[in-house]
Amino acid sequence: MGDIDPLVWVIGACEVGFWVLLGLGLSARYLLRLRRVSAALLLCVPLLDLVLVGAAALDVAGGAEPRTVHGLAGLYLGFTVAFGHSTIRWADGWFAHRFAGGPRPAPKPRAGAARARYEWRVWGRVVVMTVVALAVLSLLSVAAGRGIPMPTEWASDPLWNWGLRAVVVTGIWFVAGPIWYSTKERTDA
Repeated sequence: MGDIDPLVWVIGACEVGFWVLLGLGLSARYLLRLRRVSAALLLCVPLLDLVLVGAAALDVAGGAEPRTVHGLAGLYLGFTVAFGHSTIRWADGWFAHRFAGGPRPAPKPRAGAARARYEWRVWGRVVVMTVVALAVLSLLSVAAGRGIPMPTEWASDPLWNWGLRAVVVTGIWFVAGPIWYSTKERTDA
């Protein structure tokens, strides 16, 4: 436990904090009928991301060598910016269905043009995630007093390795998501 990077603990605390704030916010809304308290709790969720990126930036600005864990902090923020709202909306729909008699949330489309549109929207979020992650990695590189490496150097750089992974996942998602379902939709027609 003593050998674990403190930033790993911050990342873990932010992840646990996300789910705790989400659960408390939805419980306040649907079980206790406290809409303002619910809104306040749910508005605190993005603050966790600021804490995480701030901790990573302070760490590298304080002289720590940028490492893989710093890159993970950038990817975490990118994921939250891109998928956080939809994750909260998903949880809200299921919570309302389970505890407040709300309608069962609609499943994602299975096929056809509707599925292709869905896949394009999700891939757009992946692009946003990658762009935000790369921006945070750039910020961390600058805070560390290093330049931004060329993409050909990302694989060997512990901080930027996450940027490479995000770009690769974005490309694979493009082919396996929107391209696959758009092509499939045309062949099924």
